[in-house]
Amino acid sequence: MAGAARPCGRGARARLLPLLLLGAAAVSLVGAQVTSETKEVPENKPADIPCSAFHSAWGSPRIEWKFQRGSSLVLFYHEEKLTEPYQNRVQFSRTGIRFHAVTRADSGRYICEVVGEGSQIAKSEVNLIVQVPPSKPVAHVPTSATIGSRAVLRCAETEGSPPPTFRWYKNGMVVPSDPKTSLAFRNSSYTLDPATGELIFQPLSGADTGDYHCEATNNVGSPQKSDVIHMEASEVNVGGIVAAVVVLLMVLALVAFGIWFAYRRGFFSSNGTGKKVIYSQPSHRSEGEFKQTSSFLV
Repeated sequence: MAGAARPCGRGARARLLPLLLLGAAAVSLVGAQVTSETKEVPENKPADIPCSAFHSAWGSPRIEWKFQRGSSLVLFYHEEKLTEPYQNRVQFSRTGIRFHAVTRADSGRYICEVVGEGSQIAKSEVNLIVQVPPSKPVAHVPTSATIGSRAVLRCAETEGSPPPTFRWYKNGMVVPSDPKTSLAFRNSSYTLDPATGELIFQPLSGADTGDYHCEATNNVGSPQKSDVIHMEASEVNVGGIVAAVVVLLMVLALVAFGIWFAYRRGFFSSNGTGKKVIYSQPSHRSEGEFKQTSSFLV
């Protein structure tokens, strides 16, 4: 029976070996994966950013934190200590970091890299969005525009986080994204981009005359509205153009007359630079003798 048992054990080990190899490969793949998540925290509030890459089974791994904002990448936690800008603001632990109070400058991507024994590597990322209410937006509206032309209205706000979306109002009514859906705006032709805050009339019609203001909102705090600006859509001023042409022609005529008058008075004649000789008649003539009294003047 003992001899029969040994082949059975060898067969079990043979069947188990591929499973062990598969398990080791799975652990290696898990360690190489990058996890990512997004957190939104109000400004001036505490924020906990986890390091999902940390595994307690790895013993005492080496942990490093990096902070990325735009194209800038800086070390956040390195060689078992926080870098100088964060030493008094952040508390470190192996499972994550904690901000005592976040500011809008802390918005960005936090990268936790963990290197364990046996070259085990894992990485996790947290995209932190510090919530900031929008400030009062500024509406850029032309006070006058020509009917049939292209008129661009812009709404600008730079403080809100996440970036706000925009709405426009005309005479106190919300401007719909599609003018054909509203009886009040069906005679208008425009495009509206809530992300950029641009309201573009093309072409502008007389019905687009009105009082405009915009609103910025990002679901943090209260929506903020801009000042109201009146835009007047008018026809081309033909009378004004004719008057301007007449005035221009009169000015040109006066300039031409002035040049002609100056020419007739000799102001444009050139002065000679050669020598001019003046002869005078002799004052008297003595006997048998001729005295020339001509003088030469330069």
